[in-house]
Amino acid sequence: MRCISLKNTDPFFCLAAEEYLLKNFDDDIFMLWQSENTVVVGKHQNLLAEINYRFVRENHIKVARRISGGGTVFHDAGNVNFSFIKNVKSPAEISFKQFTAPVVETLGKLGITATTSGRNDLLINGLKISGNAEHVYKNRVLHHGTLLFNSDLENLGQAIKVVPGKYESKAVQSNRSPVANISQFLKTKMSTAEFIQFMLNVQLEKTENSIYELTKTDIQKIEKLRSEKFITWEWNWGYSPKYSFKNEVEIDGKVLKIEMLVEKGRIEKCTISGEYFSNKTANEIALQIQNKRHSLHDINGSLRDLRVSISESLVYSFF
Repeated sequence: MRCISLKNTDPFFCLAAEEYLLKNFDDDIFMLWQSENTVVVGKHQNLLAEINYRFVRENHIKVARRISGGGTVFHDAGNVNFSFIKNVKSPAEISFKQFTAPVVETLGKLGITATTSGRNDLLINGLKISGNAEHVYKNRVLHHGTLLFNSDLENLGQAIKVVPGKYESKAVQSNRSPVANISQFLKTKMSTAEFIQFMLNVQLEKTENSIYELTKTDIQKIEKLRSEKFITWEWNWGYSPKYSFKNEVEIDGKVLKIEMLVEKGRIEKCTISGEYFSNKTANEIALQIQNKRHSLHDINGSLRDLRVSISESLVYSFF
């Protein structure tokens, strides 16, 4: 098995690297990587329904979509991501336990007992420290997961804190669980970098495993995949399943009601009512934002075009 320790912390590059290695290599692969502050949603999720949009924007947290299913996770400098890519003869061979067992074994060497939850998570004392997901491509499977080692759990909680009932769709929804950091269970303190090296060393103890460094060609192809897919609005936002959005807020003592139908990230239909706008202005705004992207940039632009007085409370009421 080839063992890779990625040094690039750009989440879009790292996610592209997983797909590239899955689809262009024949070898089994183990990869460790980290990324900057990022909320990563599953392939079949409605991105906006999974994040605290205002908090994410105001705190410069990136948002990304991966190729595997499952729920939403949060990456930061205290989180470590692991990826296993393995050849299989049939889907019947695939089991989460097969891929989480090496992680459980590694934690065991540090004196920590981790268990599975039945929901593809790893737990320590009933607290989630790892979320896992898989994607199958031909005769190869990608299994990846997070490892909360020393993450900012307050940031994590705020970034994925959502108001229930705003978004309705057939999208896969995340199950929120109480979380903890692995570091708090260690008997001897270690840094995140030391933890990464320890995990890598455990794999390299096996004689059939060896380090692999990405070549210039590998990096060029990953960068191409990053720019053509993983960083695009169409993949991250537009790939969300069709959904309806409803919100009712009070701004300056006046009620504002917004209803929208969104498909492929674009607003197909919008209805605005309440006391905040006159009927004429409400209808003009609703007409103006039709066919626009359900994004802060497009909503802001539509309101400016109509010379509507814009406040943060008004703009974020559309999300």
